[in-house]
Amino acid sequence: MSVKIRLKRMGAKRRPYYRIVVAESTAPRDGKTIDELGYYHPVEAEDRQFKIDADRAKDWLAKGAQPSDTVKSLLNKHQIYLG
Repeated sequence: MSVKIRLKRMGAKRRPYYRIVVAESTAPRDGKTIDELGYYHPVEAEDRQFKIDADRAKDWLAKGAQPSDTVKSLLNKHQIYLG
């Protein structure tokens, strides 16, 4: 099985926030996860809040985890993953 770093949706209707998680590629979006790396709040009034444990993210990427397109762009924006 391949492992992905992707977003898990949380929050209320029209007020989403996301947890950045490591999960099996076949697991449902909000299903069981292997590890939780951080969070992303896209709706915040001031700068969009983004927090991630960079060391654990780099460790998972070194082990072969593939980031989703959205997570890849967030990691590139914060210069954690330049791929």
